[in-house]
Amino acid sequence: MLVFSIILMFAALSFYSAGVWGEKLAGGLNRKFLLLFWAGFAFDTIGTTLMGKIADGFQMNLHGATGLAAIILMFIHAVWATIVIAMHNEKMKQNFHKFSIVVWIFWLIPFISGIVMNAF
Repeated sequence: MLVFSIILMFAALSFYSAGVWGEKLAGGLNRKFLLLFWAGFAFDTIGTTLMGKIADGFQMNLHGATGLAAIILMFIHAVWATIVIAMHNEKMKQNFHKFSIVVWIFWLIPFISGIVMNAF
């Protein structure tokens, strides 16, 4: 189960990073990036759930607290991206990446802390 959850977390990193940085490089939000956000969120949620089962539940520490906040932010980010796409507002699509990068950087905190905590 550990190997599968690690694969899911790296899939989340790959999809979410591709969405955030693809959006930034393209200069705006589109449906492809929206799908990548949702895929990243889905893989992260499933991977985190499996990791929680391995750890016998949620741990309230830096990793657990930032991980929970990151999943909530990813969900808000994907929902907001969905709304922006549905509104067809070009200015919002072009400026959306500012929020994307903030969420992505915050998401890296629990991702990296999970690696560090379990590597030693």
